[in-house]
Amino acid sequence: MRTIQMTLDDDLVAAVDMVVKKLQTTRSAFTRKALADAIKQVNVNMLEKKHKNGYELHPVGNAEFSVWESEQNWGD
Repeated sequence: MRTIQMTLDDDLVAAVDMVVKKLQTTRSAFTRKALADAIKQVNVNMLEKKHKNGYELHPVGNAEFSVWESEQNWGD
């Protein structure tokens, strides 16, 4: 693990300090989790954009999924 230095607004530090006190954790642990969660969200957003772009380039055809209609069981 590495130690890094960051510059944060005073209000943000105060808000983090309140949260870490409630969660009984440390600034470092909270920040590690927040950064890891943010990176995961960026990756999900990128995959969703890639998926959307793929469907824009190759839209679903009218009969693309109809082959599976007889396989559907809705429990009626």
